[in-house]
Amino acid sequence: MNHGDESRLPVFGRRDVLQLLSGTALVGLAGGPAFAQGAPGGVLRVAANANPSSLDPATGGAGSDLVFLYTLYDTLVEWDYETLKAKPGLAQSWAFPDPTTMVLTLRDGVTFHDGTPCDAEAVRFNLERARKDPRSNIKADLVNVAAVEVSGPNSVTLRLSQPDTALPLILSDRAGMIASPKAIEAMGKDHDRNPVGSGPWAFASWADGERITVKRNPRYWKSGRPLLEGIEFQIIPDGSTSLRSAISGQTDVAYQLSERQRPLIEKSKALTLVSGPTLYAFQLYINYGRKPLNDVRVRQALNHAIDRKTFVEATMAGTGEPAYMCLPSAHWAFDKDVATLSAYDPDKAKKLLAEAGYADGLDLDLRGYNDQASVQRQEVLMEMFRKVGIRGRFVNGPIAEASGRFFGAEKQGDLLLSAWTGRPDPSQAYALMFLEGAYFNSGRAAPPAGFTEALAESRRSSDLAERTAALAKVQRIVMENVLAIPLAFRFDIIAASGKVQGFRSNLLGKPKFEDVSFKA
Repeated sequence: MNHGDESRLPVFGRRDVLQLLSGTALVGLAGGPAFAQGAPGGVLRVAANANPSSLDPATGGAGSDLVFLYTLYDTLVEWDYETLKAKPGLAQSWAFPDPTTMVLTLRDGVTFHDGTPCDAEAVRFNLERARKDPRSNIKADLVNVAAVEVSGPNSVTLRLSQPDTALPLILSDRAGMIASPKAIEAMGKDHDRNPVGSGPWAFASWADGERITVKRNPRYWKSGRPLLEGIEFQIIPDGSTSLRSAISGQTDVAYQLSERQRPLIEKSKALTLVSGPTLYAFQLYINYGRKPLNDVRVRQALNHAIDRKTFVEATMAGTGEPAYMCLPSAHWAFDKDVATLSAYDPDKAKKLLAEAGYADGLDLDLRGYNDQASVQRQEVLMEMFRKVGIRGRFVNGPIAEASGRFFGAEKQGDLLLSAWTGRPDPSQAYALMFLEGAYFNSGRAAPPAGFTEALAESRRSSDLAERTAALAKVQRIVMENVLAIPLAFRFDIIAASGKVQGFRSNLLGKPKFEDVSFKA
């Protein structure tokens, strides 16, 4: 998602980014060690930027849901904050006895918030539901899983249709979040709003569009965790209002703030800045399953119409990296040759539109979000599009609603200006966005020839060099065919009260609160 001019990164240089992405440096709370632990107890008040689409990990459709889901659910596998390396979670270990078999060994004695056991049968139930339930939005995550078997009280065996070395990290995301089968069977669709997991906190309440509260799980299996008695998420979509809530003391943490707000955080005596690079990228999602965007020339024209360096300067105060593909330049799988396919070239864009039959211009149905920062990004893009003859206006709404209309059954709009919040394994991101029928493939269209084969190849080996070569093929197919238009990667900009400690940024840009406490 991004390759850029280091001179345009006044706050974080390339060396800083490389160190952080490799896990050799950490940006944490100033004035104390990242893992400092304060007084247990207390309720953390968090300014959340979006109302969830669902609190069931299988049925939700917004990346912004993860912040809430992490409080409620454990994952089979966890990821390291700084490197995204897989580490034990609910599964204390895993093994591949042969290339098409994965065996998970689960922790003993873990229970759900309703008191039922989180055992092998519960894991089987959840994985099968993720694979097969009509309401599941994560089928693409487990596309290579042919069968799930209980092989012991705390042992689950996954039979694979083909080798898949990405599975451990895939199971650190939604597909690995385990919910109570008893609760799902009893509540059905109502589990979306009454979730029951085994995570550090249990669900307490949800006032739609206003507030979500979770309370401490007294039976949590991690010794000494969580430290907080509860968390109150206040739904505040507008970034300026969110920051004001932190400055005034109404909230203790405000995350995913605008880069332009960084100086205000630094000047505030009440706040501490938490920041670091992330895989979070602004991008345009494309419904290429219908006219006019089923013509690759139109999609290529859109891609060449965008001046990404100007986009970063105008909308991100220069703090970000232009995104020329779906991975940042510091990522191990980044391919510098693929990045050249998205060069800014308005003359080429006009020529491509003319070849596609739109010499007089093109009108598109554009979709986006209604917060101030999103509207500013829309205005910058529309000016770039105007210069090559692309017209339209953005129809905006709240994140969950606008995303649901674009990706869901209604399939409203040609383009959606949104974000991709990153996944622990890059092959997972490509599968979720571009496989036929994947939720984030809004038109549910089949990918170009060779894509599925290259994606499978990237998961056959655990050797990094072999995976890098295979992913380069995947990335080239995506960007030659412009299946999405990445714009820019952002850095975490988080405001935390001075009384909060233990809060850390992570590469996925999705806050976790397990180690957070208040200073004594």
